Amino acid sequence: MFTPLTAEIDADYASLARQAASLLEDERDLTANAAQFSAFIYQSLADLNWAGFYWVKPAKKAGGEELLVGPFQGKVACARIAFGKGVCGTAAAERRAILVPDVHAFAGHIACDAASNSEIVIPVMKDGQLYGVLDIDSPTLNRFRPEDLQGLEALLALFVAATDFA
Repeated sequence: MFTPLTAEIDADYASLARQAASLLEDERDLTANAAQFSAFIYQSLADLNWAGFYWVKPAKKAGGEELLVGPFQGKVACARIAFGKGVCGTAAAERRAILVPDVHAFAGHIACDAASNSEIVIPVMKDGQLYGVLDIDSPTLNRFRPEDLQGLEALLALFVAATDFA
């Protein structure tokens, strides 16, 4: 069904979009779609070591909100991330996508997996509300390009449209 890419091949995001739409068709459940989507990203893009979601939840300490790990593929991850901390927390707090060529140069980076060297984080937004972030890590420096960010934002838009968040 899915054709994993090699590191030498650029992602064909138009083809991936067709596959993602087919994968998400006829299912609206958040957990099922998030699990399937994170596995799809992890298996379809080359040179990744983590792909998954963090969801906005009430903070365990000091009130406010934080991110709680959701469905993912990869090694064990940080369970909770404070808004404004690390790449995920910054993307959530600022409600903007962040492409980081070298996570070690990102002030306040949280090393959940010491093997990660580059990262893309995209807020999961629907009707103006932040529900979480999609986090994708690679062990390779400079793995992601602006074209990857655009393609992944389009794939995430398919996920959001196909999923019930209430």
